[in-house]
Amino acid sequence: PFAVELKAGQKYGWCACGHSRRQPFCDGAHKKAAPGISPLRFVAEEDKMVWLCGCKQTRTPPYCDGTH
Repeated sequence: PFAVELKAGQKYGWCACGHSRRQPFCDGAHKKAAPGISPLRFVAEEDKMVWLCGCKQTRTPPYCDGTH
């Protein structure tokens, strides 16, 4: 997982395909590498340190649930 400091009100795009070079965030690589997969877009509700999933197998995307 990736430790990330989220900022309240900021928009994020979590990479769901695993091809982004900016893990855990989307850089648009899915458009060629995995056209059927889109990033999960979300807005942080509060300033907070979180663990974002890196294995892409979590049942609680974008957050790590220990599946790895």
